Amino acid sequence: MELILKKDVQNLGFKDDIVTVKNGYGRNYLIPQGFAVLATSSAKKVLAENLKQKAHKEQKLIDDANKVAEAIKALELKISAKTGTGDKLFGSVTSADIAASLEKNGHEIDKKFINSGIVKRLGKYSATVRLHREVVIELPYEIVAEQA
Repeated sequence: MELILKKDVQNLGFKDDIVTVKNGYGRNYLIPQGFAVLATSSAKKVLAENLKQKAHKEQKLIDDANKVAEAIKALELKISAKTGTGDKLFGSVTSADIAASLEKNGHEIDKKFINSGIVKRLGKYSATVRLHREVVIELPYEIVAEQA
């Protein structure tokens, strides 16, 4: 029996895959649970059209993410922080601080997409920013002492 999966099914396949299963498994479990539909010729045509549209939307998202990536790479981020003796910071600089600095420069990126670690000293560092599943950039930034 040939089926089109509507959801990911463990040990069988992912959403929108066409799979071949035994008749009883498809008829008694997958179809009634809403995990799959019969793979008729019309259903296959609808699936092909949906995948084509999905690919087009995905490409637009990737292009937009690349534009944002180029704009962010052009920035020179300087994050000011309070310092103690030497180059140690009071507290630390995290991805939330980088996100706030990017927002001041007009780029709103959620802090959960920024991976910088926790920085406790002055200097130059880099953070990894994920703008899309396929668009990941390295963002250089510098931590400077706050002026009194």
